[in-house]
Amino acid sequence: MSNNSPINLKDHKIFFVGGKNQKVGKNNIVKGKMYVESFIPTKTNNKKIILIHGGGQSGAGFITTADGRGGWLHDFLSHGYSVYIVDQPGRARSGYSNTLYGEYMDRETNIDDAERRFTAMSKKGNWPQAKLHNQWPGSGLRGDKVFEEYMASQVNTMSDRVYIEEMSKLALAELIDLIGETAVLGHSQGGPFCWLAADVRPDKVKACIAVEPNGPPFFNVSYGGLNHSHLKNQTFKKNNFDKDWYQTSSEPDRPNGITYSPLTYDPPLKDKEKLTPEIDENKTAENLVQCFFQKKPVRKLSNLSKVKILILTAEASYHSPYDHGTSNFLKQAGVKHDFIRLEDHNIKGNGHMMMHEKNSSEIAGFIDLWLKKNY
Repeated sequence: MSNNSPINLKDHKIFFVGGKNQKVGKNNIVKGKMYVESFIPTKTNNKKIILIHGGGQSGAGFITTADGRGGWLHDFLSHGYSVYIVDQPGRARSGYSNTLYGEYMDRETNIDDAERRFTAMSKKGNWPQAKLHNQWPGSGLRGDKVFEEYMASQVNTMSDRVYIEEMSKLALAELIDLIGETAVLGHSQGGPFCWLAADVRPDKVKACIAVEPNGPPFFNVSYGGLNHSHLKNQTFKKNNFDKDWYQTSSEPDRPNGITYSPLTYDPPLKDKEKLTPEIDENKTAENLVQCFFQKKPVRKLSNLSKVKILILTAEASYHSPYDHGTSNFLKQAGVKHDFIRLEDHNIKGNGHMMMHEKNSSEIAGFIDLWLKKNY
């Protein structure tokens, strides 16, 4: 049962945005439609927020927690926001199809990876901060009722990351034009959609909350010699800048640093031109990854610099060792923002799936306080 107080809705509806007409076989089909579910509270603060899920997830993960409490939807509604929850194009209620979107990564059966990265890090995590995890509601291991409920929510994720972003960029632009000024919150694989939304609609996106956004810049990292499920096609080797507990991928994964698809840089990138990565020579602490910058001369992110931005990171998450890299990348590109580690505000023990954890409402309240100052 939810611990939240009852919430009265003025309006609740479902609709679709985005998409492009494309020839598929003999038929013209609209590809890339994005499912949107909107919740408008009776008691409103006259502000809006779009919630964008991560890889292997759908918008359902914001509606309720794996142990049956009200999710971030209920928290933001209780704070007065009109909430728009999406399923990324080619995912869940937006509809997914190998014919339309190509190969998918099987996330529902990747139990070892889910335990290690999402639910049972203190037992199975292989990065320095993992032992601090204590907020998952249950053992986090297979067979536990809460874990099995969480795994039941997993859905396949499209393999083509560039196409996901390009379709989502169109859909988010249409959604923002429809609803007007809004905040955008993106989690994990959906975190960079904050950058995409702010880039295409910098005057209408009033605030971005990137909750452990996909990263670090350019190159992925692998902990303890084990690749995350979505990195199975990448190769890793030990570099002289790597610490004992991780390796950096041999080739860049995000050609635009923090996204797969292009952002608006100043000066602009030419057609097919890519940013050149360069290792940050400033040595990090032993429990932090050595991340990458743009090679100078640095291009600026002119549209993102117009938007209030928060990067939020949990104490025990596998993102904790490298989210500073995303912050430093934005800083180098001229984007002022807040990079906040929850433990620095006495919110401790959280992992990557913080919206499902025991103190999820406290974290939503923390985000609300930030929004009150910045939106």
